[in-house]
Amino acid sequence: MNLIRTLLSFLMKDKIIASPNFNRWLVPPASIAIHLCIGSVYAWSIFNPALTTEFGVVTSAAEDWSLSSVVWIFSVAIVFLGLSAAIAGKWLEEVGPRCVGVTAAFLWGGGFIIGSVGISTHQLWLVYLGYGVLGGCGLGLGYVSPVSTLLRWFPDKRGMATGMAIMGFGGGAMIGAPLKSFLLEKFAIAPTYLGPESAVNLITEGGKRFAEMASGKLEVVIASASEAAKLPTPGEAGVYVVGTGDTGASSVFLTLGIVYFIIMIIAAFAYRVPPKDWKPEGWTPPEKDVANTMISRNNVHIDQALKTPQFWLLWVVLCFNVTAGIGVIGIAKTMMTEIFGSTLPTVATATFAGTYVLMISVFNMCGRFFWASTSDFIGRKNTYHCFFVLGTLLYLSIPYAASAVSADPSVTWLVMFYAATMIIFTMYGGGFATIPAYLADIFGTLHVGGIHGRLLTAWATAGVLGPFVITYLRNLSVENAITDLVNKIDPAAFEQKFNASVSQLNELIAAKSVTVAKLMEIAPAGTIDPTSSLYNTTMYVMAGLLVVGFFANLMVRPVKEKHHVENTHPNL
Repeated sequence: MNLIRTLLSFLMKDKIIASPNFNRWLVPPASIAIHLCIGSVYAWSIFNPALTTEFGVVTSAAEDWSLSSVVWIFSVAIVFLGLSAAIAGKWLEEVGPRCVGVTAAFLWGGGFIIGSVGISTHQLWLVYLGYGVLGGCGLGLGYVSPVSTLLRWFPDKRGMATGMAIMGFGGGAMIGAPLKSFLLEKFAIAPTYLGPESAVNLITEGGKRFAEMASGKLEVVIASASEAAKLPTPGEAGVYVVGTGDTGASSVFLTLGIVYFIIMIIAAFAYRVPPKDWKPEGWTPPEKDVANTMISRNNVHIDQALKTPQFWLLWVVLCFNVTAGIGVIGIAKTMMTEIFGSTLPTVATATFAGTYVLMISVFNMCGRFFWASTSDFIGRKNTYHCFFVLGTLLYLSIPYAASAVSADPSVTWLVMFYAATMIIFTMYGGGFATIPAYLADIFGTLHVGGIHGRLLTAWATAGVLGPFVITYLRNLSVENAITDLVNKIDPAAFEQKFNASVSQLNELIAAKSVTVAKLMEIAPAGTIDPTSSLYNTTMYVMAGLLVVGFFANLMVRPVKEKHHVENTHPNL
């Protein structure tokens, strides 16, 4: 271990102390570069369609992974982000940001490469291990590596400093979303087309669909016109052979793993830390900040911080603010398509949904800088009050817009949904950017990096809670919607459509042969498509979580004197 430490000494904290005349504004670009790479995790929903159609390509085949199974990859990555940040907090303070940044590059880039192998061999556990576990650890280390460093370089602008770095994380999907979409289209291969459904002799066995050919049976999927139109080269509605195409996901993972590794390594070597007792020229620590009366000039030790009620109140504040947004981000593209795809098909196209994911990143990124900078003027506590009050109202507006568009397919409801979610994502990102400065105000800057790392376990918890709530409630809504539709459909029409009786419904659902969209094709005239209302219950639950977060933030008070570290400099 000592030998390894000696060989890697050039990465350590004592080797990257800046010279007296070093320009502190050279540090934020390196932080932003790393955060832009790891922030592409927010564009995960771009991969959902590809991963759930690896065999069918044009639509899901029986052996394809379900949405509920792949969405948890994103959740695992966020869980390990929080865990690695919490565990590595003290290590970061010891070895410095360069060593941590290099480690993050190996984990994040390597995680993509292992995930690529998992996709190409259709081994889901390898995708979880690579992208979820190892990549998640890379996320956590890359996320915390610049925070304490920037807080020390910018003691006069804490909110703005952390906002600059964490802004990159929010903007990662702004670059990642179009890049991933482009690469998926570049590497994709269309499956073999057999012809329209009426021209192929189809049979159903065990819930699966097969085409009877002269050479034998071929497993197939039946694609609608809208599904076929989403192929790289738009195809025709009808029958496609399972296993004859490629979504390109494996090649995209491999490419991104290499690119992200190179960028993160270069950025990590640009990190510097300020000399002891350094402070900006001409700056004097204020005795009292009128806007931020909770700012403390004392410090709390990292282990002592966990014994204070303030830490756990802020843990709840971050957890519930994140939970309310992270589940939506994980399935953003899918949600947009399901809510408005059937009611406004000419507007809410696949391209529009992809652009929606891109705009989430833009507003997420801008919100991080805007809200964090605003907190320097109105205070961190008041900033979070804005998140919770305004966020609750906006979440409640989404079910209203989703229900209204079913009865009145007007673009007005789409605009309302779009505007509400974009404001929500500014506050989601703003919560992340503001929390490090909030912690520095409450606990001082001595161990703020480590304390911030431990607080990110709230993010890990939200990474499980958010997607679980949204997928569980969505699946429940889908099951109820299918049951309601089947009860309205003539059994004879059902049997003619699926070559199976209603008694085999569960089998057909499990094999993905029966979906809400396919049932709507044979539903009685005037039947309202329930797809747009699948997320209503979820939004009500998210609004409730924000109410709890509001009261937790309301209870935050300055740390009592007994928790302070004696004889410490406030800017160390």
